[in-house]
Amino acid sequence: MAIQAVTTEERALIKSYLLLMFIHKVFERDCRIIQESGVFKTPQLYVEVVGNGAKRAAVLLREVKQEFTKRAIKVYDIGQSHDGIQARYACRGYIGSMNILWPSFREEMMDRMRAYLGLVPPESESSEQAHPPAAAFRASIAVP
Repeated sequence: MAIQAVTTEERALIKSYLLLMFIHKVFERDCRIIQESGVFKTPQLYVEVVGNGAKRAAVLLREVKQEFTKRAIKVYDIGQSHDGIQARYACRGYIGSMNILWPSFREEMMDRMRAYLGLVPPESESSEQAHPPAAAFRASIAVP
């Protein structure tokens, strides 16, 4: 019996991993800038809001990593170019790569960041169905 190739769900986990890594870094960087800028009268309030988003991203990233362990997935090379994000991975013995262009990567990052910050998406309900909020994503990675 042949081993099944990398599934759509496994590719989605890898993409989520990439998004969550970038989102967490952006939130952490934004917190530092808010604290150090001296521009805000009450930086602690903004740091708290953005910090909560970073915590949510970190929790989801930890869950994705646990799922990686269960499914024998390892992302071993991540690069950026003017076109987008490239990642190489191993999944149950298969070696593969993923390329995500900047426009779609940024759009999904912004959608997820809004969800992690508890913000309402600026678009209609149809967009929400295309990019489910964090709670729906969390449920989707809890597959045994």
